[in-house]
Order: sequence, then structure tokens, then C-alpha cells
Amino acid sequence: QVQLVESGGGLVQAGGSLRLSCAASGSIFRINAMAWYRQAPGNERELVATSISGGSTNYADSVKGRFTISRDNAKNTVYLQMNSLKPEDTAVYYCYANVLRQANGPAYNYWGQGTQVTVSS
Repeated sequence: QVQLVESGGGLVQAGGSLRLSCAASGSIFRINAMAWYRQAPGNERELVATSISGGSTNYADSVKGRFTISRDNAKNTVYLQMNSLKPEDTAVYYCYANVLRQANGPAYNYWGQGTQVTVSS
């Protein structure tokens, strides 16, 4: 099995910054991709940013220029640096990983438990 443990959420004023971390552990041969999603009350879960093995990244239009996703492959950890936060960024943020547990096996999807980010106006 694989576990994803998130940290770094909290309460911040508009214009402030937060850094989320997500560490993957367990039976990992290779992590193909890691990403951050978020879900605000009454809304569907939405993709915020992705980091693909090889270095490519993608962002939702709503966070481009403000959020940065990065990975430490040696630590199986993904980060989300969030700057210039807005009240509409308030949500539970979830870490996602697509993991190859064996060299010739299938890849599996895993989710973290979520961490609350609240941005006050």
C-alpha cells in the first residue's frame, strides 16, 4: 500500500502565502505523477496543479502565476507554494499520486486525507 500525508494548511489573510507538503510512503517503485486538487463546500473537486515525471507541470487558469508545484523525488514529496492567496482559494486541498508499485505492474491512484486552507478577506 501507499500512504500520502499532507501538511501545511491553515488560516491566512488575503494576499498571504502558504506552502503545502505531501509525502508519499509505502510500496513505491516509481511515482509517475503527483498533483494537488481542491474542493470548496458545494463544489466539485478540481485540479489545481500537476507534476509529471520528467519535469512538466500544469496549472489551473485560476492559480497560474500565483501557485507553484514542485517535487523532491528523493523524498517522494510534492509541494504547493501558494502566493497572493485569495478568499476564493479557500478549500480542502488534496494530494494525489499515480504510483507504480512494481517494475512491471499496473499504476495505482492514491489520495491524501486533505488539508484545509482558509483565506480571510
